[in-house]
Parts: sequence; C-alpha cells; structure tokens
Amino acid sequence: MAAKARTDRLLTSLEREHREHGLPLGLRELAGRFIYTTLGLLFPHFATQPHARHEELAGELYALGGILDRALGESDAERAAVIEHFYSRLSWLREALLLDATAIYEGDPAAESLDEVILAYPGFLAIATYRFAHELRGRAELFPRLVAEVAHTATGIDIHPGAEIGASFAIDHGTGVVIGETAVLGDRVRLYQGVTLGAARVGRGLEHSKRHPTIGDDVVIYANATILGGETVIGHGSRIGGNVWLTHSVPPFSVVTPATRIDRREADAATDDLIEFNI
Repeated sequence: MAAKARTDRLLTSLEREHREHGLPLGLRELAGRFIYTTLGLLFPHFATQPHARHEELAGELYALGGILDRALGESDAERAAVIEHFYSRLSWLREALLLDATAIYEGDPAAESLDEVILAYPGFLAIATYRFAHELRGRAELFPRLVAEVAHTATGIDIHPGAEIGASFAIDHGTGVVIGETAVLGDRVRLYQGVTLGAARVGRGLEHSKRHPTIGDDVVIYANATILGGETVIGHGSRIGGNVWLTHSVPPFSVVTPATRIDRREADAATDDLIEFNI
C-alpha cells in the first residue's frame, strides 16, 4: 500500500507538471527537422526530391516557417518576426556555407570534391548548424541551443550558438571540438579534432562576461590544443600546435608548440614491444 501511495503522489505531481508545462511539444524533433529542412532548401545535396521547381521550393520554405512557428514559444508577433528574419538571411547563409565548404575542401587533400564535403563531412554539418542556430540566437530562447545539440550529438562537435565565427571557417575531422559561447573567431580559421576554446573560470556570476578566447584571422589550431580565457587573444596568422595548453595571449604570426623531450633508445633494446608493432 505504501508503494502504491508513493506512485499515486508521483503521478499527481507529474500530471500537474505536464499541465503547467509551457514549452512546445517535440522540441528536440523539431530542431532536427529544422536543420535538415534548411539544408535541403539551400543545397540540393539534402533535398528530398530531384530538380525541384520554384513552386516546390516555395513549399519547402513554407514548411520551414511552419517548423519555426511550432518551435518558438514567443507571441504570434514575435514568432513572425523571427521567421521573417531567418528568411531574410537564407541567401547570406548559403553564401557563407559555400565559403566554409570551400575552405574545408581546399585544406584537405583527402576530399575529392566539394559535394563530398557538403554531404559527408561532420565539420560542414556542425558549421552549418551553428550558423543556423546563431541566426536565431537572441531572438528565441531555448530552440537555438537545441539546434546546436543536434549537431553535437551527430558529430561530436560542440559549438555554442552565441560564438562569433567569421568567414571561410574550417573544421577538419572535428570530433571533440568545443567552442564556447563568448568565443570570437576571425576569418579563415581552421581547427582540428579535440580543440577546446573554453573558459578559464566558470560560475553563475560570470554569465554576462567574456569567458572564451578571441582567435584572429588566418589562425590554424592543431589537434587537442586547449585555449582558455576571455582575455586570451591569438594573434592573426598564428599556428598553435597539437596538445598545447594556452591561458595567455600570443602576438600575430606566433608558432606555439608544446615542449618535447626526446630520449635515445639503446641499440640493443630488441625486446621493446614497439619493434614488433606494424602500421
């Protein structure tokens, strides 16, 4: 009887919470639909039907507006303003993403075509999703964060929609990349897997401060580098080596590498397991 009473109290509490729940239903599903509907509208690679005509594309645009209308919890007038803003940015988004795809392609000799980058590269999907979410940032509360989480789940790349990222952005491989909310990245920045652009300190009292680094134009940051702090500035044209840990600024055209120790092996160390390791 005691167990039944506890269950009844739980169900009563949950019933009240469901009744008072103010968020639109199915937000996570809507976030995924929003991303792929937008990609299908901007790139035939993601379209659901070939050779779409003007009327069919207009229908896709209308469907996109319907997804946003369902997903946004604001008033009717506010929802309409958000949708109109996003519509007005579609042309810019397509141009920006073509620049991003080209930057990824030109920096990766393994890429055989721009089509491959657009369709198959997790870096492109993560960047596209970031740019969509960034356009909604400040105009919608929760939805942009959910949009970003779709790409995070799919690619392992975590870009906060609040970050400011310039043109021709490239992420190579990408798994484990983290870009924080107040990070600022210039044009033609390239990141490799495992890069963290994070905060040196965390806490609820810091939510309105710049906590993440600023990266100048034409900077390359190699795998597993960690750069922390809102006052940390990486000067333009710099190269940050793999596994570097940085909490201070570096001037333009710097080359930063971790300290490396090299020990000589004994010539007769024939029992070393590495001798038998083949790649």
